[in-house]
Amino acid sequence: MIAAGFLDFCLAVTLGLLVLAFLMVVLRILLGPTLPDRIAALDMLVAIGIGFIATIGIKSGFYLYIDIAIALGLVGFLATVAFARFVLTRGKAGDAAPGEKVAKPRQAEVRGAPATRRPGGKAR
Repeated sequence: MIAAGFLDFCLAVTLGLLVLAFLMVVLRILLGPTLPDRIAALDMLVAIGIGFIATIGIKSGFYLYIDIAIALGLVGFLATVAFARFVLTRGKAGDAAPGEKVAKPRQAEVRGAPATRRPGGKAR
């Protein structure tokens, strides 16, 4: 009987700590100054979700929740890898960042001619 009470106490403390961690991670997602900060927070959110699922699985005695937590871990890992690839390739295609003004190309670049000029002032 003492073991059951101790398990209930530990599960209550675990759920409380997970709620606190969840709130702090949501705050990081909302206030994160950079995109990598937000991506790391989303990855942490997946880990906290896994913790919630595992804790509820232990509390309810329905251990299928553990399998669901493992599947969520795999999906979360793939999402983090996809976000990391997005961050690495962002801006390399010559696209402007959101909210950034795009400079108009010079007339010579539009026609496909080089932008260099001869000393006489005429384009090559």
